[in-house]
Amino acid sequence: MPLVAHTDLPTFQRLREEGEEIVDAERAKHQDIREMHIGLLNMMPDSALEATERQFFRLVGACNQIVQFHIHPFTIEGLKRSPETQAHIDKYYESFDKIRNDGLDALIISGANVTRPSLPEEEFWQPLTEVFSWARENVASVLCSCLATHAVIQYRYGIARTRLPAKRWGVFPHKVLDRTHPLVAEINTRFDVPHSRFNEIFQSDMEAKGLKVLAASETAGVHLAVSEDGFRTVFFQGHPEYDDISLLKEYKREVMRFYRAEIDEYPPFPENYFNAEAQAIFRDYELHVRAVRNTAETLEKFPEHLVLGHLDNTWRDTAKAVFNNWLGKIYQLTDQDRRLPFMKGIDPDNPLGL
Repeated sequence: MPLVAHTDLPTFQRLREEGEEIVDAERAKHQDIREMHIGLLNMMPDSALEATERQFFRLVGACNQIVQFHIHPFTIEGLKRSPETQAHIDKYYESFDKIRNDGLDALIISGANVTRPSLPEEEFWQPLTEVFSWARENVASVLCSCLATHAVIQYRYGIARTRLPAKRWGVFPHKVLDRTHPLVAEINTRFDVPHSRFNEIFQSDMEAKGLKVLAASETAGVHLAVSEDGFRTVFFQGHPEYDDISLLKEYKREVMRFYRAEIDEYPPFPENYFNAEAQAIFRDYELHVRAVRNTAETLEKFPEHLVLGHLDNTWRDTAKAVFNNWLGKIYQLTDQDRRLPFMKGIDPDNPLGL
């Protein structure tokens, strides 16, 4: 069933324009369909805030459960914001106090940029752990993305992430390791996932703490894991929510940083992402950037328009399937009162009965 546009958040109109089915709040009132309320703790930086809204809204909206999805974006203190982004948050986002009072059926926590040597030193650490602690007691399942995965695992299990020798950047093949788990039911046994990170929590460290690893890559490491109860916390190290152009935008950002002399080395291509034609276009552009860097010559426009037709999305269908499985199980386990984490009789320590 579609998303319900229960606020004036611009993301709803943007998704309509892209062809997504969005139901207005008045129409939703006349449908005898259960509501599900999903929180989105959006910690992404200003440049990615609204794109992150759209990416996760699309994945939720693609689920085919008989339900009306109400997504409640909110954020926390400790994240620096421009006046424009803060105005967007003030107008369209809810407060955590309201979220806590009204309740949620599920919670998604996005990644974030970091500025300190360790995660507990970040200004957002205490507000983030407060949200997670509340959710552990009051929400059926919490899905953590990338940085949120690292933060929550360190907070709950004491595992600090490891700095990688080089950035893990690109699209990587993964294998399902436990085909019996409901989250990976009926999905491809091999599938792609984008990654974009400098740090990693390793499979051996997760399993030593009782976490269940469901999908991993020989090259990129663990992508999908769950807490020891099998469901209450879902961990993504990759970015299945990414659009087909997300890594392109990141590559462009890094090229521009090189041009402005903010970094010394020209960025490598994201692995397994650009085909031969796209790489040829960008190698020519690299020669141009190097020639005009530190000169008065004009920099030509970044040639992203020339490569859009060469980009393939090889991960979206599997991402939708995992989200569909996740929200489908939450639908089966939760009460219509979203202030209750589960319906009567569900064991919160083993909600799936595994």
